[in-house]
Amino acid sequence: MYIQQIRNATLKVQYAGKTFLIDPFFAEKHSMPPFPNTPNQNRRNPLLDLPVPVEELIHADAVIVTHLHPDHFDQAAVEALPKDITILAQSTEDAEEIRKYGFTGVSAIDDVQFFEGIRLMRTSGQHGRGDITKMTGPVSGIVFKHAHEPALYVAGDTVWCSEVEAALDLHQPEVVVVNGGSAQFLEGGPITMTAEDIFAVKEAAPQTEIVVSHMEALNHCLLTRSELHRIIKEKNLCNSVFVPEDGETLKF
Repeated sequence: MYIQQIRNATLKVQYAGKTFLIDPFFAEKHSMPPFPNTPNQNRRNPLLDLPVPVEELIHADAVIVTHLHPDHFDQAAVEALPKDITILAQSTEDAEEIRKYGFTGVSAIDDVQFFEGIRLMRTSGQHGRGDITKMTGPVSGIVFKHAHEPALYVAGDTVWCSEVEAALDLHQPEVVVVNGGSAQFLEGGPITMTAEDIFAVKEAAPQTEIVVSHMEALNHCLLTRSELHRIIKEKNLCNSVFVPEDGETLKF
């Protein structure tokens, strides 16, 4: 299994001989405004360029869209992706929205269950805590399983919560991708994982290797890679918690 960190939550995963593109966000650097009611209103999104050409990213066997926020499925991705590519959405409602852009191969993850011999299972999460989830809306993760690969859990845009704990208990993944960055609005607390959330995942599943995605690409992500690296080193977890740079590929 190979996991390539692209930018923000965008990943390219090679699993059991198939290539999955997760949460395609292809916008050019600084082409979008900062998210409203967030810190750093002087910083336009995305903060960084893509590390690889879009033309390389669109060659995938399937695209997975964990939810429809614009930093997970944007207009640039709509324009670049082939209209007949297989897209797996978190729900029938999201699948219908994606079809409105002219895509013909869209299904809800729960309706697929198996893709080319790979078992796929949707998980739930909380995109923040308390009332802010009324604004952020439903989000999902996905678990990959195959006889010849480690079990992989891509948690999606969620904080540490009972749904994540339940997914760890049920699926027993060997590798977990979490969305870090501690993204925040001016009120309501973090909506993606903080360092404390990431280490709660590690404590709940101590044998799991963790990959931290969703770092340093958006104006409201306040946890930096350097700060997270420092904490990982303090906790002696450098061999099991990884924070890849954009463009970096990890093998498991």
